[in-house]
Parts: sequence; C-alpha cells; structure tokens
Amino acid sequence: GMVWVWCGVGVVWVWCGIGDFMCGVCECVAEWLSGCSTVQEKVPTCKFYVHRGDIMESSYRQVMKTETHELTAKLYIQFEGERGYDYGGLSREWFHLLSKEMFNPYYGLFEYAAIDNYTLQISPNSALYNQDHLQYFKFIGRVCGLAIYNNMIIDAFFIRPFYKMMLGKKVTFEDMQSVDVEMYNGMKYILDNDPEPLCLNFSVNHTVFGETKEVDLVPNGRNISVTEANKKEYVNLMVKWRFTERVKEQMNAFMKGFGDVISPKLIQVFDERELEYLMGGLAEIDVEDWKKNTLYSEYRPTDDVILWFWKVVSNYDNEMKARLLQFVTGTSKVPM
Repeated sequence: GMVWVWCGVGVVWVWCGIGDFMCGVCECVAEWLSGCSTVQEKVPTCKFYVHRGDIMESSYRQVMKTETHELTAKLYIQFEGERGYDYGGLSREWFHLLSKEMFNPYYGLFEYAAIDNYTLQISPNSALYNQDHLQYFKFIGRVCGLAIYNNMIIDAFFIRPFYKMMLGKKVTFEDMQSVDVEMYNGMKYILDNDPEPLCLNFSVNHTVFGETKEVDLVPNGRNISVTEANKKEYVNLMVKWRFTERVKEQMNAFMKGFGDVISPKLIQVFDERELEYLMGGLAEIDVEDWKKNTLYSEYRPTDDVILWFWKVVSNYDNEMKARLLQFVTGTSKVPM
C-alpha cells in the first residue's frame, strides 16, 4: 500500500508491503534525509557556531573572522552543545539574543539618548570602555547588515539622526526635538531671543566621568561670543557636535561593517522612517498601555476630544499606530 510519512520539512511517499512497513519506512526516510544532507552541503552557507552563555564574544569572533564574500551566503546558526537545524528559527533567536547584548549600555558602546528618552545612540565615550571599540562597531554593522540581508530584525531602536547618518543625510535642528527636549528648548530660546545676555561662546562643556572639558566648536571658539548675527551658525554647530562630530569614527566603523554585507547605496531608496521599519520591524502596540502612560497638557483623559482621539487610534492597523507613535516620539517602538 501507499503510506504518507511526515519528516518535518515535507512529505515522503513510501511504497511498501504491510509486513515490511517499519523496515521500509526507516530505510526510505534515512535515504531521503541523507540525500537532503548532501544537497544542503552543496548550498553555500555562512555558518556561525555560537555559545549562549557568551553570545556577544563568541558571535564577535565568528562574524569578524568571516570573509566578506561569505557573509552573503545562506545564514546558518548553531548553538554550541545543542542539536538542531536552522530553518530560520535559530537565526531569529540569535539576532534577538545578540541585540540584547550589543546594545546594552552596560558595554559602553551605546547609551540612552537622554534621561527621559530610551532610544539608543552611539556613545561618544565608547573608547574609554573598550579599546577595540571601532572593531566592535564594525562587528555590529555587519550584524545589522546580516539582519536586513536575511530578512530578520534587530531588537533595538535608535534615535532618528542615527538612521539619517546611515543614509548620509544631514541631521537638522528639528531632529533634536524628538531626542533631547531640554537641549532643543535651550537652542530654540537662543534662536527666538537675543543670546548676548547669556554670555555664550562657540564652545561646549563636556563632562566625562566627573571631569569637565571645554570643546571648541570652531578654532579658538571659546574666545568667540555668540551674537544675534552668528547665533544660527552656533545652533547648527551644536547640532552637529551633539549628533555627528563626537561619534564620527564609530559611525564610520559601523558603516564599514554594514557595507561588508549590503552596499550603502542600496538603502538610499528608503527614508529614515522606512529604514527604521526595515531594521526593527513593527512591534505590536498596546493602545491601552499607551493611554495609561500618556501625559496631557491642558486636557484631561475624560475630555471628549481625547476620547475621540483614542477611539480613532484604536481602529488603526499596527502600521498606522507605529507611524503615529513615530511622529509623536521619534521612534516607532514603545519605550521599555
């Protein structure tokens, strides 16, 4: 008779007599699996053998020793000491576990953007935490490239200027509003008022581990006063210092690693919002939790206009909710 046998990845047709059923099935399936194994070996793969207990360092060693041309082969993840075939699930788990480590501020490579903002940005002091920090940024760039190339996501969300820098776009004063509200308000006050009574100059005080250093925004900037005539230049230089100048080396290393997998030219078709979706995906947004953690100014939660607003939001699909959240907070993901 004819028997159907399910082997996890497909159905095998087995012809056998009733008396030889078990023997025939075992022999046929073994032969079929052997054939599949032979076929798999002929498909170029990018194999990483990593350890769960040391996911960051074991992944770093594996990824960084891999030749550039091998990174675009089929990704295959194997956790040491575990049996299993990677049909996508192990790769997805690897990206999830590795994201939690790579972007953990504890390692000093990334930090939260502000006291009240839990989006991530590159730490300008990363060299003080890790002397090989640029190699690690290259590693992280490779991992992000691998995620996009293999249709996976990175479990982290960054400030909008980070995505703009990936695209080679200029970071503007308006971008600061969604990242550092305190600094944005300070710069806006300067633009809207005469800055001379504030006695500012073209330098900024930067504190590292309790030690304050004065950094010139232009040559001899500490001796150049901010006036009504040059205040726009001052604000532009502050934005540039805040987001790009301090992390230029780190960002270049990240993009070097990213470019080992995907040419930066290929992501130019996206804007910064679309790139965020591409890298991080769309998280499921709980509107009730969103409502509970919303602060109102000059309104109350029971006001009709507020009730109408949440009724409309509740009827949005997940993409529209993410777009609204991104518009309001600067990121499409709910803060942790």
